[in-house]
Order: sequence, then structure tokens, then C-alpha cells
Amino acid sequence: MSDDLVLLGIVGAPHGVRGEVRIKTFTADPLALAEYGPLVDEKGRRFEIADIRPAKEVVVARLKGVTSREGAELLNGVKLHIERSRLPAPEDEDEFLQADLVGCTVIGPDGAILGTVTAVANYGAGDLIDIETQDGRSVLMPFTKAYAPRIDIAAKRIEALPPAGLFEDDDAA
Repeated sequence: MSDDLVLLGIVGAPHGVRGEVRIKTFTADPLALAEYGPLVDEKGRRFEIADIRPAKEVVVARLKGVTSREGAELLNGVKLHIERSRLPAPEDEDEFLQADLVGCTVIGPDGAILGTVTAVANYGAGDLIDIETQDGRSVLMPFTKAYAPRIDIAAKRIEALPPAGLFEDDDAA
């Protein structure tokens, strides 16, 4: 299995008694998850979506071979990936995957290095980039055009205009 996997969704709780599962998707169009073909988990298991429909904040899907609630329960928490090479090429030069942000150097308005992106998170209020500062602290910065106006994925560089005080060390006196 390739180490170059892109996370497209996470299986949640079962839906009903016939093996359907809820899936939180990370695709622009949640229903497009079914269009990528077979998905894989970290163990190399393959999953094919037989049917998919929208639900409130997730999609409800029937996976081939899963026919009971018990079978669906065993998949709770499984992360569904696709090999990066199977993704379509970006339509726009400003289009990129969140995974592409990891490893980018974050540069402040004065040209100083603020840190390096270690992860992208979303706790419900929007995307955040987790930046490890040069002194080892972790800082969460909103990932919006206002705070990250220029992104150069090829150069692994993000020019940031962070909120005032975000990168100040609280312990410094």
C-alpha cells in the first residue's frame, strides 16, 4: 500500500440495521466520495461504496459486503483514504489539498519565520493550521484568506497576517 494516502472520510456510527454507515467526508461535494472508486484504510483493506445519500452533517452509505448492523459497528472510526495518484489534477492553480499545507513554512508580515505547519484541523468553526513555532510551541491559526493571504504550495510557503498576539509566548515576562 502506498504511503501517499489522502484522507477522504471517516466512518462513524451505523445507520439502521442493514449495514449502512454514517461517513464524515472531507470532499468538496460529500456525495462525490462514491465517485473515487475503491477506498482503503490504514491496514490496506478496500472499501467500495454501493450506495450513498446525504444526511444532516454526514453521508449515509452502504459499503459492499457490509450487510448487518454488527458489521457496520466494526467499521466505526475507520479512516477512508485514496492514493494521491488517483486524484484528479487540480482545476485551478490556487487549488490544493489540506495535506499539502503540512510542512509549509509560515512567514510573518515582517518576513520572520513564525513556524512550520504540522497539521490542519477543523473543530466545527472552520479550518485551523497547527503551527509549530521555532521554540517548539504549538499555535492554532485560523486558515482563512485574511490570515493566510498568500500560499505557494510549490515553495512550501505561507505568508501570514496572524491575529495580534497569537505568536507571543504567554510565559515570557
